[in-house]
Amino acid sequence: MIAAPDPPLTDGVVTLRRWEAEDVTTLVECIDGDEQMTRWMDAIPQPYLDAEARGWIEQASSYWHSGTSAPFAVTDAETGAVLGGVGFGWVGDERVGEVGYWLRSEARGRGLTGRAVALVSRWAFAELGCERLQLRADADNVASQRVAEKAGFTREGVLRSVHFNPREQRRVDFVMFSLLPEEVGS
Repeated sequence: MIAAPDPPLTDGVVTLRRWEAEDVTTLVECIDGDEQMTRWMDAIPQPYLDAEARGWIEQASSYWHSGTSAPFAVTDAETGAVLGGVGFGWVGDERVGEVGYWLRSEARGRGLTGRAVALVSRWAFAELGCERLQLRADADNVASQRVAEKAGFTREGVLRSVHFNPREQRRVDFVMFSLLPEEVGS
């Protein structure tokens, strides 16, 4: 089991908290029909309706309970409005974790994703004992690569043809980024 941070992680601009049952409608608003998001995250079904959102929230809760990952809602620190999601997950058993993220369309381009990634990264190192964080971004997704770099991750190389995107019927190259504990800013 992974214990959720109490109080929630915040930098005064964004706050990270667990997904709640009350987030169903907002999740649908964020994800349904968002072509950019589903282009890069091919596992997200479209249409994305209440049933998919409820299923995700239940799955997120089970991840926390099993200790395999920690999916957070990214919220506006002042209003509490859901802006997107960021998550940490364990990769194998070598104290290596991975970070993933998304943001609703109207919140993109303001540096909020980088803030969320920085918060979850510091927490994973300090509280979970993670010794390496990695992050994969589609080689064509320049915006996601910028988030990784702004959050302090180092570009390591390209994993060629590592994934098949069934929605676009193409093989995908992922750019691999990493971050080590001693590289995290305060």
